[in-house]
Amino acid sequence: MKNKLLPILLVSVVANTILAAFLLAPKLAVWRANGFKPASKTNTTQATSASKDNLFDEVNPVAGFKINASYGQLGPKMTAMGVIDPDKFKNTYEKSNQPLTVEQEQILLKGSDEKITITRENSYFLLNYFWAVGLANKSKILDEGEMIKYGGKEGAGNFASTGGWSLARGNAMSYYSKSALIPLTKEQEALVELVASNIYRPCCNNSTAFPDCNHGMALLGVLQLMVSNGATEREMYEAAKYVNAFWFPGNYYDLALYFKNKEGKSFNDIDAKTLLSKDYSSASGWQGAKQWLADKGLVQRPPKQAGGCGV
Repeated sequence: MKNKLLPILLVSVVANTILAAFLLAPKLAVWRANGFKPASKTNTTQATSASKDNLFDEVNPVAGFKINASYGQLGPKMTAMGVIDPDKFKNTYEKSNQPLTVEQEQILLKGSDEKITITRENSYFLLNYFWAVGLANKSKILDEGEMIKYGGKEGAGNFASTGGWSLARGNAMSYYSKSALIPLTKEQEALVELVASNIYRPCCNNSTAFPDCNHGMALLGVLQLMVSNGATEREMYEAAKYVNAFWFPGNYYDLALYFKNKEGKSFNDIDAKTLLSKDYSSASGWQGAKQWLADKGLVQRPPKQAGGCGV
């Protein structure tokens, strides 16, 4: 009986294989037309090589990136004025299973003279902390810039960076550009505007001079603090390069891979101003680099992305 069934089974297997290939052929044609490329030995080798190069450690250094500025009394000033409600702030991190450390609570409630170092562990804390700084600090960018140009004095509260700030006591717009948390001279204000206008972020096509989301508003706060401590234009771009990379690890992993393969540059050697420009760090710029990687079969799985444009 078994001997009689064997030829029948073989015929069935062959027939099913042919049928599957026939049904799959149209789908493969569609996939190829849309840029799908089957894995090859070459791509597999490239993937292994890229993972061994510790590219992620270049983009998000294990030791972090130190900014030449300290927290000072920003935390206590913000909690006193109400742009940060300490209880809401702490509850947000507890709910995300990232409760504030003793050091972070001190920075928030008592201030700190420690130099700021952004790391994988504290990047989320710094994002919300500096979001509040950028929102509340008196700024020409907020008073006269694109937030007002496109939103108007009434509509400026409808952006993600304003309407989305839910960690204040009361309405976020009650604190919009209200306090000289970081007093700046006219020259310093102009430098912040110059640098901010040339720094983009992968979540949209807007510069930091149009801080309509949390990342833009937070980076504005970082730049203001840096310039108040005497930072040069070059130092501000370099810091922004790594701050953005910690806030958008997946996007900058792609950009690092792009520059490594196209220009043979490590992440450290990429000119910060070039990398942060609209050509690369905007949503459209990053997508262009990602497409180049896809066309060359060089796309790698990036690290897990950071949070979105909310608290």
